[in-house]
Amino acid sequence: MSILDQINSPEDVKRLDDADLEILCRELRETVVNTTARTGGHLSSNLGVVELTVAIHRVFDTSRDRLLFDVGHQSYIHKLLTGRRERFDTLRSFGGISGFPKPSESVHDAFVAGHASSAVSTGLGMARARTLSGEDYSVIAVVGDGALAGGLTYEGLCDAGASPEPFIVVLNDNGMSIDKSVGGMALYLSRLRLRHGYIAFKNAYRRFMNRFSGGRWLYNIFHRIKQGVKEAVFNCSVFEDMGFMYIGPVDGHDIKALTAALKIARDARGPALVHVITKKGKGYQYAEANPDAFHGVRGFDPVTGVIPASGESFSTVFGDEISAIAATDRRVLAVTAAMPSGTGLSGFAAKYPDRFFDVGICEGHAASMIGGAAHRGCVPVFAVYSTFLQRSYDMLLQDIALGREHAVLAVDRAGLSGEDGETHQGSMDVSYLTSMPNMTVWSPASFSELRHMLRQAVETETGPVAVRYPKGSEGEYTAGGAVPTLRVREGGDFTVVTYGISVNTALKAAEDLKKRGIEVDIIKLGRIKPIDLGPIEESVRRTGRLLVLEETVKGGCIGQQLAAELAGRSVPIKTLILKNLGDRFIPQGTVDELRRMCGIDAVGVADAIAADVGILSNPGGEDGKDKT
Repeated sequence: MSILDQINSPEDVKRLDDADLEILCRELRETVVNTTARTGGHLSSNLGVVELTVAIHRVFDTSRDRLLFDVGHQSYIHKLLTGRRERFDTLRSFGGISGFPKPSESVHDAFVAGHASSAVSTGLGMARARTLSGEDYSVIAVVGDGALAGGLTYEGLCDAGASPEPFIVVLNDNGMSIDKSVGGMALYLSRLRLRHGYIAFKNAYRRFMNRFSGGRWLYNIFHRIKQGVKEAVFNCSVFEDMGFMYIGPVDGHDIKALTAALKIARDARGPALVHVITKKGKGYQYAEANPDAFHGVRGFDPVTGVIPASGESFSTVFGDEISAIAATDRRVLAVTAAMPSGTGLSGFAAKYPDRFFDVGICEGHAASMIGGAAHRGCVPVFAVYSTFLQRSYDMLLQDIALGREHAVLAVDRAGLSGEDGETHQGSMDVSYLTSMPNMTVWSPASFSELRHMLRQAVETETGPVAVRYPKGSEGEYTAGGAVPTLRVREGGDFTVVTYGISVNTALKAAEDLKKRGIEVDIIKLGRIKPIDLGPIEESVRRTGRLLVLEETVKGGCIGQQLAAELAGRSVPIKTLILKNLGDRFIPQGTVDELRRMCGIDAVGVADAIAADVGILSNPGGEDGKDKT
C-alpha cells in the first residue's frame, strides 16, 4: 500500500517521518499528474505547492484553523490530504469534486475562492471575527506572487500590517501567475529571492556559533550591530514596512524549512508573512519546462507530456483578427490581465510589442487604463474572460461608459465555460454590460461574425463597445456579418429569439419541432445592446408566442428586457418562455451537461415549445402563461 493510500485526514500526515514525507510528496505529484491528464485542470500551480501544503498540514489543523488559497486553483494537494482522495478522480466533473475550495465539500475548505487577490482581506476578516468571538485558531492566507499584483491584496496587507491580529500570509513566489508575472512587485520579489543564499549562510553561521560557550552571546552582539547598520543604510522589506514579521525567503520544496518557518509565524501572535520560493510544475519535467502550457490544461499524455492541439477557437480567431486590424491601424493597442496566451494575444504581443500591455492580475486597473488611452486617441482592446471582467465593474462605468470612451472589450468565455464551475462561468456579463448607458454589445455566433463584429467595434463604433464570445469552437452555424438582427428560420407557430452560439441549439430544436408539426420563427440577435426590436415585434405579433434562449442568469437577461419593451409597445403575448440559467450559480461540468441541467439544450427548448403549443390548442388550457 502506498503512503498516500494511508492518508485519510491531515492527522495521518503529522505522523509521518522524513522518509515517508518524501515518498508522500512524490505520490501526490503522480496522482495530480495522472488525474489532470484525464480530467484537465490546473497542473503546474499544484505541483509547485506540494511540500508547502504538506508542511501547512503538519503545523496547523485545518478543521479548525482557517486556510485560504488565493485564487484557489492550487488546492488539489489540500483536497487529497483532507479526506477526498477516493473521490479525486471525479475532479472538475459534473457532481464531482470542484477544482477550487468549496466549504460544502469539506470542513477543511475555509472559503469559496476562484478569483485572485482577495485572500488577505477575507483572512483578516476571519481573524478579527475570531478575536471578537474569543476563539483561538490560526488564519493562513496562501497568496501567489501573480495575485500580489492585484490592488486588493495591497489594501488587505496595509490593513493587516497595521492590525495587532495574529494573521499569517504565505507568499508563494514562483515568478508566474498564468504567464510570467509582470510589474514592479515581480522585480522586487526577484531581488528578494537573491537573499535565499544569504539566509542559508546566516542559519549555518548561527548553528556554528551556538556550538561553543559564549558563541550565542557573540552572535547576538554582532546581530544587533548588523541590524543597526542595515536599518541605517538599507530599507527593510516592504512587508516589514507594512508591519509584518517577514520570514524568508524559504525553500518551498524543503518540508523541514517550511515547517520551521510556519511555526515561527504561528507563534508570532501578530501579522507575519512567510516568503516561500517554489517552482511551478515542480517534479514533472514537461510542466517545469513549460509551466504556462500546463497551467490550465484540458488533458494530455502523462508519459510524453504531449497536449493535444486545440484547433481553431473563438480566442484564436480574435487574436488573428485583432493582429490583422492593428497592421493597418496604429491607434490599436491590446491589453490583457496576465493572460496573453489564454486570450489569444500571444501573436499580437510578438508582432507589436510596443502596443501590447500585460498589466498583471489587475482588471480594474486595465479598465481605467484603456479609458485613459481611449480618451487620448488610441483604440484600446482589452481581452478578458467574462468572469474576470466582473472585477472591473465600477471602472467600466466611471472611466469608460460615462465619458463615452471608444474602448473595446473582447469578452472571452462568455456564457457557460464548463469544468471550472461557479466562479468561472461567464453568466453575468449580459446583465451588467447591457445595463450600462452608452455601451454597445455584440454577440457573434460564428468565427466569421466575430471577425466582422470586431472590425465593427474597432473601426465603426465611436463609444464603448463589447464583443462577447464563448469558449471553444463554433457550431454548425457559420454564416457571418455584423448584422444587429437576423431571421435565420421562418415559421408561424412560435417566435424564438436567441444570440451567440445558442443559435445552434435553437436550430436543432426547430428541426425536432418540425417533425411534431410545429414551425418556429428564429430571430438571432447579433447586437444585444441596443436591440433592433422591429423584426422581433413583427414576429411576435404574428405568432403571439415568444421563447428567449440565452446562456446568462435570469436577472437582467435579454428575455426580461424584450418582455418589457414589447409590453411597452402593447404587443399581445399569449405565452412567454424564458430559457436561461435561472437565478443561481452554475456548478462544474461539461457545457453539454450544464445545458441539460438548465433545460437550455435542444431537447429542453423543443419540449417546452411543444408542451406549450399543446396547452394552447387545448380548449381547457390557459392562455397568457409565463413559463419563466
